[in-house]
Amino acid sequence: MGSGQRSSDETGVESLVSGPLAELGLDVEAVEITPAGKRRVLRIAVDKDGGLSLDDVATATRALNGVLDESDVMGELPYTLEVTSRGVDRPLTLPRHWRRNVDRLVKVTPVEGEPFTGRVVAYGDESATLVVDGDEQVVPYASVAKALVQIEFNRKEHS
Repeated sequence: MGSGQRSSDETGVESLVSGPLAELGLDVEAVEITPAGKRRVLRIAVDKDGGLSLDDVATATRALNGVLDESDVMGELPYTLEVTSRGVDRPLTLPRHWRRNVDRLVKVTPVEGEPFTGRVVAYGDESATLVVDGDEQVVPYASVAKALVQIEFNRKEHS
């Protein structure tokens, strides 16, 4: 997932698994096939509204094992399936990523201008609203070169 170049195998796996995962309420965020000795590792990152639980990962793994076993998309070579969560180090690239990170601190690197950090307070199909230094700022997705969730420690949950 580094260079942005995807193999046809990864594309094939994604189209095969996205339907069964959608039935479980899960989105496919990434598919990565990496060689590991004589085997390969098939890593499928998933996410859902409200975040992923270990049960979700287990359910997804069972469903995917069934789907992949019935298909020849992975060919004859042995592989290991790993189902993972999207991970906080992944850039926000789709409206659903912004939606799932409402109330989180995000560092935005705009296409033009200086990077800034703000808290996501709202999202839409075309833009998100962040509170930056106390002021609300509408950030069109098209103007964002990169956006990353910032890890916060000792933050008080306000309920």
